[in-house]
Amino acid sequence: MTVVAIAHPNIALAKYWGKRPGAGNIPAVPSLSVTLAGLTTRTEVDLLPGTAEDRLTINGRTISCEPGGKTGNVFQELRELAKSEARFDVRSTNDFPTASGLASSASGFAALVVGCAAALGLDASTEQLALVGMRGSASAARSFFPDFAELVPGDDTVRVGPVPVAAGVDLRVVVAVTDEGPKALSSSEGMKLVARTSMFHEAWLAGAPRIYAAVREALGAGDFERLGPLVEESALAMHASCIAAGVVYFQPATLAAYATVRRLRDQGISAWATMDAGPHVKVVTRAGDVVAVVAALEATPGVLRTLVAAPGLGARVEA
Repeated sequence: MTVVAIAHPNIALAKYWGKRPGAGNIPAVPSLSVTLAGLTTRTEVDLLPGTAEDRLTINGRTISCEPGGKTGNVFQELRELAKSEARFDVRSTNDFPTASGLASSASGFAALVVGCAAALGLDASTEQLALVGMRGSASAARSFFPDFAELVPGDDTVRVGPVPVAAGVDLRVVVAVTDEGPKALSSSEGMKLVARTSMFHEAWLAGAPRIYAAVREALGAGDFERLGPLVEESALAMHASCIAAGVVYFQPATLAAYATVRRLRDQGISAWATMDAGPHVKVVTRAGDVVAVVAALEATPGVLRTLVAAPGLGARVEA
């Protein structure tokens, strides 16, 4: 029987960039994100009897599931948890640009894990499944949870779960899509290069936990005007460490969108820019300012279209 799983990408308000040495795909710094309703990964899962290989397609393209790779490791851990030898046939589609800095790997691995676990009949908590998903994509762990979530590395553990937020926080995210294709350098390879060569990498590792704690506090207090500048600071600090290593995800349209956001603030509109390892700009704003933000971004040279998202549900099996 085919299982259908749904997940949404998440955008980090307090970024993580960099991994701890060793196994486990553990982030070097804590992060806090918002799960985005309106951008969706839909994944179908069937179990394959009588075969020794898993199958995975994303938007119709066959993806390697070799043992030792990210996806292969996730499949194997699910089998071990379920005490099963079953193989998987997984078909996944995204309704937003893939592998371009919009966290498609986060929603992809979250939907894959939830769907495969359901197909196996695996009885596991959301936190357990999130840690399995983290082996494929560290940020995937946050997409298992609704609304706002955090991923916090400890001395020998990782904590992942929902973040309490003050009532009435009417946050929205407007995505300015600047390129429909995949990015040239993956996040994983970008992180490795920055860690090896950026003169600002250690400064990023030292400063990111402070920003994370301040973002968490601002959300808990419902202080949007404090939150916005912190969100922008986190993204710019992350990208400063990247640029120092020659890892540049900005495109002309990215810079134009940032300029638009600054003009909006000058006009009294709550708008703060963030971006991940890709050229798209995400604007954190209030629900009442969405129309003005969308209009300004769509008039910005190089912006192809906009997507509007509210805090959304966590990864789940479709009823």
